[in-house]
Amino acid sequence: MAAPLAYEQPTLNKAWEAFVAHIPTILIIWIATAILAALGVGAQLLFTVLGNSLSGVSLGSAIDGSSSTTLGMALGQLGQIPFSILSNLVAVLFAAVPAMYYATGETITVDRAFRALMARPWRYLLAGVLFTVVSVIGFLACILPGIAVALVTPVYVNKIFTTDMPILDAFSSSFQAVYRSENGWTFVGIELLAGLVVVVVSICTCGIGLLVAPAVASFYVQNAAYRQGVLT
Repeated sequence: MAAPLAYEQPTLNKAWEAFVAHIPTILIIWIATAILAALGVGAQLLFTVLGNSLSGVSLGSAIDGSSSTTLGMALGQLGQIPFSILSNLVAVLFAAVPAMYYATGETITVDRAFRALMARPWRYLLAGVLFTVVSVIGFLACILPGIAVALVTPVYVNKIFTTDMPILDAFSSSFQAVYRSENGWTFVGIELLAGLVVVVVSICTCGIGLLVAPAVASFYVQNAAYRQGVLT
């Protein structure tokens, strides 16, 4: 059972107030994600140069340019992987913080957010891998299934972070909650409308709105999920 405030009528004012209360947490998450992404790029460049150098030394005067480039690119990608994984793991908190807020009714501090993340990192990584694979398959098979999977994201993140439900069960129940519950399609409409507002705000502010609009929309959508009975 979530906090009472989760079942209140969602409004932009309430979503904005929730966002403002979580600005320190969201800011640190953004900074941590950006730093990890930058370190990943740096590692990729470093390992690419190192791979090219090693290839040149091993091949001597008979160096093959394409072989050198291939080795450098391969090592560069390998060097970036750990930072990409960590960056994506931290970035999940953007969606998890609103979920935890409405589940508990308490402001999620920086310490609390990262303690929650590090308590079960493998759960979140595996949950992300499953969701990514299914999403890719959906978009490759046909665009609509991929969109259908994407619209389940807020509910899925909520179940992964606020319950002990097995990952596959969480994924399955998220689909059922969104597409088989009484007000599921109403919730989908709210999601689409919220996404459209984010796009419009971002365009009208030349991208500056991206620093605020997605986070506010995330709080609003989580509240709407409880209000519509998609989450309980």
